[in-house]
Amino acid sequence: MTFSVNAVLDFLANGVTGLTAWQVFFYTLIVTHITIASVTIYLHRHQAHRALELHAIPSHFFRFWLWLTTGQVTKEWAAIHRKHHAKCDTEEDPHSPVTRGIKKVFWEGAELYRAESKNMETMDKYGHGTPTDWIERNLYTRFSWQGVASLLVINVLLFGVIGVSVWAVQMMWIPITAAGIINGIGHYWGYRNYDCSDAATNIIPFGILIGGEELHNNHHTFATSAKLSSKWYEFDIGWFYIRVLETLGLAKVKKRAPEPKFAHGKMQADFDTLQSVIANRYDVMAKYAKSVKHAWKEELEHLKDKAQLESRFLKSSRKLLQREPGKLGAPQQQQLSELFQHSKALETMHNMRVELGVIWERSHFTRDQLLHKLQDWCERAEGSGIKSLQDFSLRLRSYA
Repeated sequence: MTFSVNAVLDFLANGVTGLTAWQVFFYTLIVTHITIASVTIYLHRHQAHRALELHAIPSHFFRFWLWLTTGQVTKEWAAIHRKHHAKCDTEEDPHSPVTRGIKKVFWEGAELYRAESKNMETMDKYGHGTPTDWIERNLYTRFSWQGVASLLVINVLLFGVIGVSVWAVQMMWIPITAAGIINGIGHYWGYRNYDCSDAATNIIPFGILIGGEELHNNHHTFATSAKLSSKWYEFDIGWFYIRVLETLGLAKVKKRAPEPKFAHGKMQADFDTLQSVIANRYDVMAKYAKSVKHAWKEELEHLKDKAQLESRFLKSSRKLLQREPGKLGAPQQQQLSELFQHSKALETMHNMRVELGVIWERSHFTRDQLLHKLQDWCERAEGSGIKSLQDFSLRLRSYA
């Protein structure tokens, strides 16, 4: 009896593995990272956006792992995410902090997901192309909660009572990191490489903790790209795993964000330039935003010394100049009008940005008309006397 009691107590304390607390800690980090990798590679880039193809081996592994560790149903996740992109930051967005508030999305993101998963209209409209095979119908979808229940039993067998804590961390991992941080903070705080149509931000340039999903502004700008990093200093670990799978013949990348090419020394914009400028419009506007920053620095001392504008006004005006002109409200436009009374250079930069956007809006212009507009734009920019605008124009007409 004594032996049996001691054996039970030892099992409850250590499980069948007998791992130390630190070993269990590192095990937890590894398995939660595998879960994140499964979400970003399989659910997000493969299923929701079709940015890559996956061999049956990793595809089935990811599907099983997600059933075991999250209870996620592929169709539900893909449908809700596709609707998020289609209705981003509007009232119909299932989880936007812009319309629902950051606290609601961060703390109740999983609840918002579960509520939307019951919307059959969303499932029917956005859930197409997801797995419908026998194992999906009869196990992963039909018994979605049994996976995480099985995981609880497995963790207790492996580690004893502390396995319950490991299981709890695994259960909270996706609701906090994906539903809370990405869907919440990723549309509320961070830096933006591109002025895309919604509020998506990059949280940090090192996409490791959440598998590359921290680079959310990049993703919303190029939604169907398998690679989420776009700057030299950004690292997308999910893309690293995809490249490893591709090297092993287990994946095939279908789509990546366009990368601009240049014909340096080109004297005049031509149809190749026009096509490249339209295709790389986000890169064009990101570089134009940098030109605006340079123009601001050149004008700042003049504004401080002669105009004697308040520092608060100058600070907020600088931010407004960086925003898409079409997104500015009447009070913001009025503030910029007041600024422009003291700086014709900044007014020119602002107005030229509006004109540049017309080139890829191309609602009723012919190809020849668009090319003429681009050439005229470059001529006026290079004759403006504003160095940052002149430098930008030289780069613009070298797009190839």
